[in-house]
Amino acid sequence: MSVLVTRPGKQGLALCRQLEELGIKAIHHPLITIQAGEQLSSLKQQLPLADIIIAVSQHTVEFTHQALTNANLNWPNTAVYLAVGQKSAQFLSKAVNQKVHYPEVSDSENLLNLPLLQQVSGKRIIILRGNGGRELIYETLRERGAIVEYCEVYKRENLAFHSEIAVPFWQDRQIKQLIITSSGQLSFFIEQIAPQYRDWIFQLVLLVPSERIAIEARRVGFQTVVNTGSASNKDLLASLWPRKQDENNDK
Repeated sequence: MSVLVTRPGKQGLALCRQLEELGIKAIHHPLITIQAGEQLSSLKQQLPLADIIIAVSQHTVEFTHQALTNANLNWPNTAVYLAVGQKSAQFLSKAVNQKVHYPEVSDSENLLNLPLLQQVSGKRIIILRGNGGRELIYETLRERGAIVEYCEVYKRENLAFHSEIAVPFWQDRQIKQLIITSSGQLSFFIEQIAPQYRDWIFQLVLLVPSERIAIEARRVGFQTVVNTGSASNKDLLASLWPRKQDENNDK
């Protein structure tokens, strides 16, 4: 079994190393690159006014913390902090030195079900995110009467590729599993695949971090989709390791 890992940067490389240590061959093919966002400079005005601060990913924590450190500023100690996933919550908790709340299932729907976000009328909420995404959180909290603002602390740029070159290479490396960790990357990935290769792509076992993305993946044509329940490397590995054991037992 070989796995195509599309998550970017250090997380993607780390996941590939961990897979190799378990005897699972992995190829790193990031679909995006991540850079500092243009709204980082507005953090010093936005954050001190916030009643609630929501981090949607580990990247938002890293870029925000670095910007505050460079400006000799601290995270507000009066705000309530939330994160979409456990890993992001751990990073954020370490940065802000206080408790960070997060849902058991790492997605927007379960975040919005947290008790802290039920009575938010009149509260000022800042959502730390990349360029786009998490509109459900924004719209729902607005409907609940909150004053909601985005702060785009990083930006994603798609990395185009030629499927005529990439897919035969993946086939030669016997790729059987595919990891995609966001709906935006899923859409971009499919757009890059030429029609003659899509049947092969859709036969891969696709691992995604939420049921929302799983539903979208099935809709576009993937036959076998595994919802890992989280985008953390730990949970992705936990989903892949039993499949590796099953493969070994079949030999």
